[in-house]
This record gives sequence, structure tokens and C-alpha cells, in this order.
Amino acid sequence: MTLLLSTYELGRQPFGLASPAAWLRQAGVEVRTADLSRERLGEVPVERARLVAFYLPMHTATRLALPVIERVRALNPGAHLCAYGLYAPLSADLLRSHGIDTILGPEFEADLTTLATNLTQPDPTRPNLPQPAPTRPHPTQPAPTRPNPAQPDPTRLARLAFIAPDRRDLPALNRYAALQMPDGTRRVVGYTEASRGCKHLCRHCPIVPVYGGQFRVVPVDVTLADIAAQVEHGAQHITFGDPDFFNGPTHARRLVESIAARFPGLGYDVTIKVEHLRNHADLLPVLRDTGCLFVISAVEAVDDHILERLDKGHTREDVVEVVAAMRDVGLPLAPTFVAFTPWTTLEGYLDLLQTMVDLDLVEAVASIQLAIRLLLPAGSRLMELPEIRTLAGPLDPTALAHAWRHPDPRVDQLQRDVQRLVGRTLHAPRAAVFDDVRALALAAAGQSAHDTDRPRAARATVPYLTEPWYC
Repeated sequence: MTLLLSTYELGRQPFGLASPAAWLRQAGVEVRTADLSRERLGEVPVERARLVAFYLPMHTATRLALPVIERVRALNPGAHLCAYGLYAPLSADLLRSHGIDTILGPEFEADLTTLATNLTQPDPTRPNLPQPAPTRPHPTQPAPTRPNPAQPDPTRLARLAFIAPDRRDLPALNRYAALQMPDGTRRVVGYTEASRGCKHLCRHCPIVPVYGGQFRVVPVDVTLADIAAQVEHGAQHITFGDPDFFNGPTHARRLVESIAARFPGLGYDVTIKVEHLRNHADLLPVLRDTGCLFVISAVEAVDDHILERLDKGHTREDVVEVVAAMRDVGLPLAPTFVAFTPWTTLEGYLDLLQTMVDLDLVEAVASIQLAIRLLLPAGSRLMELPEIRTLAGPLDPTALAHAWRHPDPRVDQLQRDVQRLVGRTLHAPRAAVFDDVRALALAAAGQSAHDTDRPRAARATVPYLTEPWYC
């Protein structure tokens, strides 16, 4: 048996379990999937597994997986352990030190199927297992000669013939994050991906070291089949996990028009860069008219100097323009931010807060976004910048990132204070949390509290997902 495990995927039913499960079952491999954000490891038949594969799409999932890897190794010492997903090659050395045998990247389905098939049906005519650990090779497989996957080579990313995911043994959709609607009702949310990777090279993005500016399109019929299966099981809204839904705008338009025709009344949300929202403003009415309820966008900052250092491809003025354009067509924008960077000043943080007020975005921003601190993962393009190399320490294998300190200790203290505040009030009204955060920022800057806000809309006017984390 092959066991696929996920530890965390932003409150979503994991696509990264359902997609490889379909490939494996198509190849005749017995598969069990388990989402440990909704299931207990003790309920999973770990001892029966010949192969245990951990899905690591993000930083939090990887950190949560480390103690689970240790537990699985203790429960089933003979199992072959694999890590796959975006953060697997970025964390290869650490994962190997915890007993992982094989490291696969984010285009994993075919290699994972080969690995599982070789382990369950040994055949000397088959190719070698993908990337086993050199220090602990499986007894049926010689040590590899491939390069260390801690240094991913984007030119080697596979082009896969995608098939529809198989979600048959995952927890029900109503156990995951829901969509809170303006009328106070909630909708069951499904999740899928219409593309992978990204053609942009933002310096802070963990996708860049692995994909190197490449992206892969999932055929429309495959995505529609996945949506249909989730609608059949109660989905009333679909979240698209594409890093940027407009990397392929023609593909995106074809898909959303097909969704509207086949699933009338089904809502969805997407993630799109400010740059693309500006350049493809003609597509905003198309999104609105086909059921898009809001667009998440990694605004990150409203300071042009910070945006330039992050290589975001947009300016403060672009943000203002896009907010106005989206308001004109009646399509809500849900910005995300990297509120604390080495270039953030107390005055700049206060300016970010005031800009949110000026653009009527307070209710559209999840409170946790006001506390996000810049992460420097392995391979980050930010390490190209001399000022970052000066501030950052060596890669911390436990934190999976380079630690850094702000030149102004008041900024670091404010970040810690805001994080504590938001952590205590994750489900409090966003406007109330915002006011408390601004009071902290004003105190840190030695300024008196003042009230220059224009009236804010009630939170119920803004649809939002009940899972507030984005990292």
C-alpha cells in the first residue's frame, strides 16, 4: 500500500493528495490518503504502508511534517519515505536528516507513480527510483548519481499529462474552510488548480527557486471534471490555488466561461497579480459575470522602494488604479501583504494602514496580513541583494529560512506585538483588530492616537474564507 499524507494546506481539501491518488490508482497501486489537519495519525494504517509520501506545498506544512515523519518512521521502520511538493526540494537536506529516502519536486505525479510501482512490483527493467537518499538507499535500489535536489534545476521540470484528481477517501468538503457570505450564510468550498508555477520572478516568492519562471497549464476538461466531482459532493464555491490565475489569460477566460455555462450559480475566487489586473482590466467584467466573488492579490506593500526590492512588477499608483477599476466593476479585491520587511519603517507601516483606510480596504484584508514578516527560504532571490546578505544569518534548518533582524529594533518589536495581538483575535471583527494594530503602531512611533478614518463598511459586506492564513 502507498500512503499519502498532508499536514496542512490552508484549510483546503488537499489537491496534492487527490491528484497523485488518481495517478497511482490508474497504475493499479493501492492508495490511502490522509489529511492530518482533519484526521489523526492514529486512525491511519501506517504499519501497512510500503511507501509513505508526505505532501509539502508550503512552509507551514513542512514544519508540521517533521515530527510526523519521525513518528511514521518509528511506527513503520521498513517503509520507504518520500517527500514531494514545492518545499520538498527546498528542504531536502533537513528532510533526509529526518529519514526521508526520496525527494520529489512540485511536478511529482509521474515520478511518484514510478516510485510506488517499483516498490510494490519490483521489476529490473524499470528505471531507477526517483532521487533516493544517498545515505540510506532502499535495499532494492543503488545509490543515485543525480544532483542534490536542494539546488533545484527548473529546466528539468516535467511536463505532465494531467488527469482528474481522485478525492474518494479525503474528509468531506464541509469539514474544511467555508465561505462567509454577506448575508451571514456560509458556502461549502472546494479547491482545485488550473495551472502550476509562475512566469514571474518575484524575489520573495518560494515558487521562483523551483520553477524558475515556468508555469504549467492544466487542461480545461481536467479542471472541469475535478470541479464537477466536488460539486457533486456539495461544493458551492471553488477556490483556485494557482499562484497567478492570469499567467495564461486566454486559458483562464476559456475556463471561467466554461464553469459559468456548466455550473450556473457556482462561485469561485482566484489569485491574480496587481500587474495582471492592471494589464487585463478588460477581463474583470468576465470574472464578475462568470461567478468570481473576490480576487486575492499579493499587493505586499504600498511603498515603491519595497516593491522594487521585491521585484513585484507594480507600483503604489498601480495598486490605487486597480482598486478603483475593480470597485467600478463590482469585484472585491482581497489584498495580502508582507507588512514587515528589512525596508519597513514605523512611518511606512503607518502609511500602509492609512492607505488601507483611504482605499476602503480594511474589511477586505485578513487581520493576519498586518503581522506577516518577510520569509527568506532556501534559494530565495532576495539573497541576491547585498543589504539582505548583510542582515540575514545562515539558513536555519529548523525554521527552513534565513533569520534576519531589522536595523530598527522598534520595527521588530512592533511586528512581535502585532503578531501576538492578531493571534489572540483571529476571529474578531477586522475593523476592531485594525484599530488595535494602528494604536500599537502609533505608540511605537511615539505618536498620539487619532481618528481620521472615513466610515468603514460592515464586515458582512465582504465575502471571505474562514481560514485566514496565507503562508
